Parts: sequence; C-alpha cells; structure tokens
Amino acid sequence: MTTPRYKRFLLAVLAWSIAFVIFFPILWMALTGFKTEAAAIADPSLFFSPTFESYVAVHARADYLKFALNSVVVAFGSTLFALLIAIPSAYSMAFLPTPRTKGTLLWMLSTKMLPPVGVLMPIYLLFRDAGLLDTRTGLVIVYTLMNLPIVVWMLYTFFKDLPRDILEAGRMDGASTFQEVRHLLLPLTLPGIASTGLLAVILSWNEAFWSLNLTSSDAAPLTAYIASFSSPEGLFWAKLSAASTMAIAPILVFGWLTQKQMVRGLTFGAVK
Repeated sequence: MTTPRYKRFLLAVLAWSIAFVIFFPILWMALTGFKTEAAAIADPSLFFSPTFESYVAVHARADYLKFALNSVVVAFGSTLFALLIAIPSAYSMAFLPTPRTKGTLLWMLSTKMLPPVGVLMPIYLLFRDAGLLDTRTGLVIVYTLMNLPIVVWMLYTFFKDLPRDILEAGRMDGASTFQEVRHLLLPLTLPGIASTGLLAVILSWNEAFWSLNLTSSDAAPLTAYIASFSSPEGLFWAKLSAASTMAIAPILVFGWLTQKQMVRGLTFGAVK
C-alpha cells in the first residue's frame, strides 16, 4: 500500500521544517561572523552588508591551522586507540560472556554519569607529574578514556547481532581467534565499526572541558581556539561567531560527507 502523495508532501515539509529549526542557530552564527562588532550587537537582521573584517581579525590573532591540526590529530588519534581497545573488549563480552559481563558493561556506562570536574584535580596532578600537560598525547589519552564506554557499548551491540553460526563455521575450518576477528567479524560488522568511529571523532572534536583545562597553547584544539575570543572586557560576538564557524566547519563537512555511512552503521542489524 503506497502512501498518498499529499501525506508524502506533508512529511517532506515537516522534515524540512525540523531540519531548518535545527540548522538555524548554525546559520545565524555563520552570518554573524560576516558582520561588524557593532552590527552583531545592534542589528539582528538577516540582511546586511557582509564584511570579512571579523575573519581577518580572527586569523591575525591566532594561528587557525595550528589549532585545527591539533583537533585532527587528537580526534582521530583518540578514536583509533579507542577502537583498538574496544574491539577485543566488545568481542570477548559478546562471544565469551561471563556472569559479570552485564555488570561490567553497566559500570562502564555509569562512568559517563560522573561530572568531569569531579576528577579534574587528580587527572591534572597525574598529567603534571607525567609531563603530559599541554600535549597532544595527554589529550589523546583523556579523549580515548572519555569515549571508550560508548565505543565498547556500541560495538558490543553490533557484535551481538552477528549470527554465531558464522563464527562457529570459521572455527570448524580451523580459524584462530585472530583470524576469526580479522576475516569474519571485522568485515561483517564494518558498517557498525565505521559509525562508531565517526561518532567518536565527532565527540572528541566537540569536547571542550578537558581541552580548556589540560592545554594552554601547544596542544590546544579548536575548542580552546573559540574560548580565546572571550575576555574580561566581554564577548566579541562577531569575532566569536567567525571563530566558531571556522572551528565547526571541518567537522560539519566531515559529517555531511559521511552521513550515509553513519546512518547505515547505526541501523546495522536493525532489520533481520
């Protein structure tokens, strides 16, 4: 039974309306970056004479490429390490469960409920003594641990949806555990692994608390770059909007380019 044309039209209008409402703050921020500071405060109109004044000032004040490179290295590096740890962990929990497996999963998830500020002091002192403050290595470690519970949980659900008969057939053919993971598990769950990695990259790119507290200049990512445009004198809305637009543009484009893979991965196993 096909859906009537008018219902499809109404659904399309509703979908576009919701998308516009969600996207409007980003659009407003991008447009504000093309205003002068005076116009950003006094003129809320969408129609104005654009200027690159704020973008020029932002670029002259700080090295955008340095912050962007730090974000790329930290986001993708932490995601890689999280996957390297999470894949064998999720495999053992999915296919070699123990009576404590569910409890371990719940405990891992419960760590996400802990306010980061609650463990800031001990982590700061540990990093200071280890020489990891204001380093990319330090941020990679923190971001890896921050995303690990979510990555393990997502991979666990994807692995659980995989029919055990496939892995058992590999074992009967003499495949070792490593061969089983490499030649059977990873190819069959690649969409789920890809979507998990994409989500971890986005979470790492947008993380601000740890980057602001554990870095100062050398390893500061784009979240710290945005924060540098607030000062005791107040917020410079046009410059802050320009800096924010430049900070989110790479991950926004990355999300658009990989949205099909993310949706495919998140729906992996939903239809049997």
